[in-house]
Amino acid sequence: MLLPIVFVIGLVIGSFLNVCIYRIPRNEEIVYTPSHCMTCGKPVKWYDLFPVVSWLALGGKCRHCKTKLSKQYPIIELFNGAAYLGIFYYLGLSWQALAISFLFSTLLVITMIDLSHQIIPNKILIFLFLISLPYVIFISKSYVESIIGFFAASSFLYLVAVLSKGQMGGGDIKLMAVGGFIIGWKNILLSLMLGSIIGAIVGITLISTGVVKKKQLIPFGPYLASGIMIAAVFGDQLIHWYWSLFIL
Repeated sequence: MLLPIVFVIGLVIGSFLNVCIYRIPRNEEIVYTPSHCMTCGKPVKWYDLFPVVSWLALGGKCRHCKTKLSKQYPIIELFNGAAYLGIFYYLGLSWQALAISFLFSTLLVITMIDLSHQIIPNKILIFLFLISLPYVIFISKSYVESIIGFFAASSFLYLVAVLSKGQMGGGDIKLMAVGGFIIGWKNILLSLMLGSIIGAIVGITLISTGVVKKKQLIPFGPYLASGIMIAAVFGDQLIHWYWSLFIL
């Protein structure tokens, strides 16, 4: 019965994620500055801030200047709401579900910023690390796994960055360090493998279809973020299945 409430909360938080996605790369304030049209600068009234509904009611346009608003706004809101719904449905009403939902929202912001600007802002990673401390200390209590996880995948990516003379971004290394601290060394290594596979499939597809050129840089952060989320939710089951293949 709580799932509809979880979905609505996900929509509302998704609306805030849109603010973060737009403002953080531009070093704009995200909490106290009221929502406003990016074209005419007019403040957005409270009745135009309802997730998805307001965008549809306005026909995807600013109420004042009639500039078209990006479809990204309702898509991010719906995606975040649907993710919250799936996480709480699968894991139940628990601290783990709450922590993974927060992790998903943060990774969603990182993904969108990396796709648009090819950066993973340090301030997001620092915030994610600090906010994850209570979960690691009081909920998961896997201190050793978290500490090893901080270095497990990030050290490997750092080595890749050194050998490739900077082809691996520093943001990707720091993302895997923070991710490993949260989900532990086993799951972060799994996420690195999953992210690499997903990235390879998508990259080959984009190049073969001509969407991107062969030498064009493709952000790796979104694929690492996908791997982290999959490992955070299904990691134990996937690792158990993988080892069962060898046992059989």
